[in-house]
Amino acid sequence: MNDSKNPAGEDATFETVRRQVTIINSRGLHARAAAKFASTAGNFEAKILVSRNEQTVSGLSIMGLMMLAAAPGSDIELAATGADADAAIEALATLIADKFHEDDQ
Repeated sequence: MNDSKNPAGEDATFETVRRQVTIINSRGLHARAAAKFASTAGNFEAKILVSRNEQTVSGLSIMGLMMLAAAPGSDIELAATGADADAAIEALATLIADKFHEDDQ
């Protein structure tokens, strides 16, 4: 057990970075978009959480992300804690702003 962590398992030396974003792609946070999100989130040294309507899931969980039922126009909150928190939030917000790189007609 690592004594530098608090009981919740988070490193107490890092601030949590938060950002509110709106889902703007035509299909919302569906399976392919959730997979891209989780894959991107996994590239960072940060604990990433995503919240919508008082439900919070891990940014690494494709099923959890899909369970948020974030349709187009839905607002979600991204939260990251860790060494790469700022970079993670920026990358994930950009992915969402870029409509998950989908071909929306």
